[in-house]
Amino acid sequence: MALAAPGHTDTRDGGPVVPAAVVTYGLIAVNTLVFLLGPAAGLNPLYGTGQARVCAEQRYEQRWGAVPAELLAGRPLTAGQLAEAPDPVPGCPAAPTPGKRPAVSVLTGLFLHAGWLHLAGNLLFLHVFGPTVERRVGRARFLLFYLAAGSLATYGFALAEAHSPDSTRVLIGASGAISAVLGAYLRFHPRSRVTTLVPLLLFLPLRFPAWLVLGLWFALQWWSVHSAGPGVAYLVHVIGFCAGFLFACTVVRHPPRRPG
Repeated sequence: MALAAPGHTDTRDGGPVVPAAVVTYGLIAVNTLVFLLGPAAGLNPLYGTGQARVCAEQRYEQRWGAVPAELLAGRPLTAGQLAEAPDPVPGCPAAPTPGKRPAVSVLTGLFLHAGWLHLAGNLLFLHVFGPTVERRVGRARFLLFYLAAGSLATYGFALAEAHSPDSTRVLIGASGAISAVLGAYLRFHPRSRVTTLVPLLLFLPLRFPAWLVLGLWFALQWWSVHSAGPGVAYLVHVIGFCAGFLFACTVVRHPPRRPG
């Protein structure tokens, strides 16, 4: 389901002025660059090919991705813990990462993606909804909001997985931060019309209010938390969306009432 949101403009000196969404497009560029330089894209010859590249990708994610057990303990996993953890990729045993700082991995993990579809899906939503939210809250505050909401969603997921066997698995992706952007957009512009490509209708483009499209998206994420299998951290989406919506509630100001 692809989405396209309408633009929002300010009027100054009698003409429309649309501030450039510098932070949003900067985040898109950084995410893309990190992916292209990393092993997941398969374009960097430094990581080799075939099985060697697959193992390099696992080590890369273990080094820079967020691991719930590491976040809660405040230190990297030991060799013994890694030996007991299930190997995400057969034939590529996880190696210790001495010197890794789990608190920093919360931020670096926001810029890692597991594949082209993972990257494209996240950046599509950021491109569609990010500029509007950025213009509403300002560039500096949007960047802080993006990073803080993504970190909050990651730590929330770590707490939920504290006693789970999956607490040693790596968590990567910008989904938590981008879900927060969706939540903020819903609070700012619930009645905006959003163009949606409906797969069940041969991808016929239809326009629906944002509250319906994003509300259904949130409901799907909530349902997936309890029903979907491993592989996608849907709880991160839920936490990020709620954090973004609540943040936007602190920003929204109702217009003053006119006398009479």
